[in-house]
Amino acid sequence: MTDERAGRTEAYDYELPAELIAARPAARRDASRLLVLDRARRRFTDAAFPALLERLRAGDAVVVNDSRVFPARLLGRKPTGARAEILLVRPESDALQPFAPFDEADTRLWRAMVRPGGKLKPGRTVDIADGFAVEILDSASDGTRLVRLAGDDDPWSLIQRHGRVPLPPYIVRDAPDDADDRERYQTVYAAPAGSVAAPTAGLHFTPETLAAIEARGVRLVSLTLHVGFGTFRPVTADRIDAHEVAPEAYSFSASAAAALNATRAAGGRVFAVGTTSCRVLETVVAGGGVPAGGGFAPGRGWTDLFIRPPYTFRAVDALVTNFHLPRSSLLMLVAAFAGRELTLEAYAHAIRERYRFYSYGDAMVIT
Repeated sequence: MTDERAGRTEAYDYELPAELIAARPAARRDASRLLVLDRARRRFTDAAFPALLERLRAGDAVVVNDSRVFPARLLGRKPTGARAEILLVRPESDALQPFAPFDEADTRLWRAMVRPGGKLKPGRTVDIADGFAVEILDSASDGTRLVRLAGDDDPWSLIQRHGRVPLPPYIVRDAPDDADDRERYQTVYAAPAGSVAAPTAGLHFTPETLAAIEARGVRLVSLTLHVGFGTFRPVTADRIDAHEVAPEAYSFSASAAAALNATRAAGGRVFAVGTTSCRVLETVVAGGGVPAGGGFAPGRGWTDLFIRPPYTFRAVDALVTNFHLPRSSLLMLVAAFAGRELTLEAYAHAIRERYRFYSYGDAMVIT
C-alpha cells in the first residue's frame, strides 16, 4: 500500500516531551534501553541494549562507523567583548584531497559555521585564547565561512587544546561540555578524527559487547563517514525531495568490502550501526559501477545520498539507530527502512514508555 503522505515533510513530525531529551549519557554505555522493531510482524519489544546480541546469528556482519569526533567548537569573543562561537566543519584542503588525516592536512584554513552569523562578516576576528584567534575570510552559499586559525602553535594543537566537544544544540546545560563528554560523546572504537557530531548509535557499544559479538561468529566491519554540519540541518522544504543533504567524506576499505561480500555469499545479514554506516553501505553498493544488488566495492570520496521514502535498500538488512529529531533527514531514513507509519508508531510507543531520546538517549534495532 502506498503512503500518500510520505513525500511531505510534515508527515515526519511528532511531539516529544522535553524531559525525554537525554542531557547526559546512561551510567554505563550498555545500560541504555533497546526498542526491538520487527518489520515483518509489525511488533515492538522493550529490552536492554545487550539484547541486541540475541538478534545476531553466526555468519552475520555488524558494520560500525569509526569516525572520531574532534573538539570542533571554539568559544571566544569579538573585539567588542561580545561572545562568539566557531564550529569547525572541515579543513579547506579537504575539498581538494578528501580524507587527508586532519593532523597531517593543512589545518590553518577551515570551513566553519559561526554564531552570531549576521555579525561575523569577512574581516572580523574572534579571540579564542591568548595567542589563538580566528579570522573570518569569506562567506559561502551553504552558510559556512572560510576562516583562518591564527596562533603561536600549529593549528591542530590549538584545536586540541582549546576546542570543546561539539554537543548538539538540544543538549541544554549550565556548561557547554565537561570531561565526561570527552569520553562518552565518542565511540570506544573511534579512530580517524573528522566528525562534528558522534555517530550516536555506536555510543552504546562497550569493548565487552564487541568481543561478545565476535564470539558469536559475527564479523565486525569498520567504515568511516565524517559527520558534518548537515546532520544538524532541519528539512524545511514542504516536500522532502526538495531537501539536499550536505556531502560528507567517507572511506570504505577493500577488506571491509571483501568481508561483507563474503557475508552475503554465505547467506549472512548486514547490520548497519547508525544512519551514517547505512548511508555509506548504500552508497558503495549503488555506485561505483556495482550492479544493483551486486556486491560491495571499496572507495572513498563524498556522499550526499539522501535516503527517504520510497527507497529500495540494497546493502542493509537490519539497522541499529537512536531516536531522531522530528522532520530530520535521519528520521526519514529510518522511515524508508521500516515504513513511515510503523516508524511513527514505534516512536509513539517509545514516548509512552519513557525512552530517552536523541544523541545520549536509548536505541532501537529494526530487524
